Amino acid sequence: MPHYSANRARQWIGRVILALAIASLVGHLTFGEGWQHIGAVQRVDKLPDGIELTASHAKVRVTFLGEGIVRVRVAFDGNFPKDTSWAVIQSPQPAQFTIDDSATAVRLTSLSLVVIIQKSPLLVTFTDASGNLLLADEPSLPMASNGGRIRAWKTLPADENYYGLGDKTGPISRRNRSFINWNTDEFGFGESSDPIYKTLPFFVGLRKGVAYGVFFDNTWRSNFDFGKESPDYFSFGAEGGELNYYFFAGPDPKRVIQAFTALTGRAPLPPLWTLGYQQCRYSYYPEARVREVAHLLREKKIPADVIYLDIDYQRGYAPFTVNREYFPHFEQMIADLRAQGIRIIAITDLHIKKDPDHGYAPYDSGIKEDVFVKNPDGSVFVGPVWPGDSVFPDFTLTRVREWWGKLYKDFVAMGISGFWNDMNEPSVFQRADKTMPLDTRHRLDDGSSVDHRAVHNMFGMQNARATYEGLRKLQGDERPFVLTRAAYAGTERYAATWTGDNSATWNHLWMSTPMLLNLGLSGYPLSGDDIGGFAGTPPADLLTRWYEVGAFNPIYRNHANKGTGDHEPWANGPEHEAIRRRYIELRYKLLPYIYTGIEETTRTGLPFMHPLFLDYPQVERFYSDDRDFLFGRDIFVAPVLTEKVDPMELTLPPGDWYDFWTAQKHASSEKLTLHPAIADMPLYIRAGAIIPMQPLVQSTSEKPDGPLQLQVYPGDDCRGSLYQDDGHTFAYQRGEFLRINYSCQVSPQSLTVTATTETSVFQPFWNSTEVMVFGADREPKQVRVGNRVVDGARFNAASHSITLTVPVGPKDWSMQVDY
Repeated sequence: MPHYSANRARQWIGRVILALAIASLVGHLTFGEGWQHIGAVQRVDKLPDGIELTASHAKVRVTFLGEGIVRVRVAFDGNFPKDTSWAVIQSPQPAQFTIDDSATAVRLTSLSLVVIIQKSPLLVTFTDASGNLLLADEPSLPMASNGGRIRAWKTLPADENYYGLGDKTGPISRRNRSFINWNTDEFGFGESSDPIYKTLPFFVGLRKGVAYGVFFDNTWRSNFDFGKESPDYFSFGAEGGELNYYFFAGPDPKRVIQAFTALTGRAPLPPLWTLGYQQCRYSYYPEARVREVAHLLREKKIPADVIYLDIDYQRGYAPFTVNREYFPHFEQMIADLRAQGIRIIAITDLHIKKDPDHGYAPYDSGIKEDVFVKNPDGSVFVGPVWPGDSVFPDFTLTRVREWWGKLYKDFVAMGISGFWNDMNEPSVFQRADKTMPLDTRHRLDDGSSVDHRAVHNMFGMQNARATYEGLRKLQGDERPFVLTRAAYAGTERYAATWTGDNSATWNHLWMSTPMLLNLGLSGYPLSGDDIGGFAGTPPADLLTRWYEVGAFNPIYRNHANKGTGDHEPWANGPEHEAIRRRYIELRYKLLPYIYTGIEETTRTGLPFMHPLFLDYPQVERFYSDDRDFLFGRDIFVAPVLTEKVDPMELTLPPGDWYDFWTAQKHASSEKLTLHPAIADMPLYIRAGAIIPMQPLVQSTSEKPDGPLQLQVYPGDDCRGSLYQDDGHTFAYQRGEFLRINYSCQVSPQSLTVTATTETSVFQPFWNSTEVMVFGADREPKQVRVGNRVVDGARFNAASHSITLTVPVGPKDWSMQVDY
């Protein structure tokens, strides 16, 4: 476990002594313009789950939600409001702890965590059970309020890194930077743009392999400063609401993320088809153009599962309408594309066109049922968006969310498979702040109301929630798919997301990876970006490189703006088309591995696409790696993100790794210098991985023709798994799925691969398994399946592999290769 250096410790103690001396003279502390800092503790009251401290007019509650999870809640006026959260869904879990109340401090000690509250002034410190410091209030800056503003300052170790906050721009590490959370429609954002579309106020601190997490549950405009203001501390706060945060002890980053996602909820298992290739543009219209794109995908044998419809399919841009001039056979088009294995996802922005007395049901019924956001005087707020003057459902009310969900009834009946909630920051045109006025009123279920400052950052979340919950009722046993642009912590329970209106530049290609990685670290694992860049026309090489790395993003969606050049796979001629097809095909072959990993993500909260330090937290060279990532535990991706022709330097993670393309084995200590051609993106497989793959299909609706393909890369900790179900219903929740665990044991004379079926209620597409074992340097003497010697093993000297088909379905089996 790491410790502060002796010098840092002396500095910290010195600041504590100074603060104590000042606090002895005044009941509260005042530092900086207008800040009223908490002073000395005057009373300690024990609670069933922690303690409540009184310091002058303020009260502070420190409570355990479970082992290693502590909540700190501050009422600066001494009055705690009703305890509610849009993000938190987990009820407190029992935790065993003791309380030691002395003259100078209160200690709360659990199995793995110690919380120390200094009494004068009130300062909160978190250590592990051995006393190693994890997180501490900055001694010279206790928690404070300033009118409605609230803030907390924490000491800043010189070698600590910070991650999270969702899809902020710039490098993966947040250190030495400051961020604002205020969901903003930021078209063409840049590397330093802030804020953008989401508010995910959670971060992970990592230092010398030890991690902790903090979730600041506040929906107001908030700010996180990770050392930009001072090299001595970092801080977070908001313009209103509560100072209310959760601390998650690690000690490793995986445990932190698992604890956080248990608190705020995890993504549901998506339909399998959403993990295929998705084609989008603003806009595919008229109907003939949509059919043409579908035809070209199939004619050119480019696998795909989705085509999106942007706002031009609507009549006058009014949500929940169809422009019958552009789409005269809308329902038939949807059915015809579904027969080709292509599903339609349609955009449904949250604004409703103000269109009285014209039979526009969403507006008429909304007025009748009083569902729209109000001005302070009680009139309905009206703001311009795509349809012109528009009104906005008040998603803070349960009855309004239910009303919204019912609007999808006709579209679901037409066969539309998924829905895209855009513009839900909420975005309002012709306003400098790009959103509705801060004094608009939002009603709550308990009869109270709040203004937009308290609702803005979670408005898009409740829009996505209303969509998901409505589809859940309308679609029967079918899993919904919702894509949202704006979000607050917990939105992953309802919708996948993407990084918004990026640009067709090499810099945006580079930015996409740290943005997606930080989304995953922030509890949002189902995410992607606009392949090729939304704004602008990408050069051919840039678009191809984006297709390559996009194949290893959780959501694989190509999207482009009006007026830009083609972004489809066939753009730029047959050479680039072939390369792009190759990576899309690889995505489809890897779907058994991807779906297995995503299913694990929905159970654990751990992101499938993740930075290297998540698996290797002790390796500090990975702490600032903005380029490379892991796709699941076993695939290392090193994308080419620049147009430079300079050599590419590569350092592999610990252990041995196989080059995916050549099967050449490398050690992590080996420094690689690569010169990837435009068709090549470096991919490596962990020695010890067992990767399930499938024969190529043109969509997930097509049954693969052939055996399951199992690629075995012998090495330490040799294992893999396979999860399959019907891919689109909730039958898996009733136990109808297949789960198989694979392992291998290696000796100088033999290698044994074993399949152990854990659950086999679901019947998969395959009834045999083609096993390919890499790392072989000679023909096998014999191969056994079970106790029987079999023929048919094929040795390939070029790939150093042995291949054999095991004629067994989803049952236990073993295969032994003797050398």
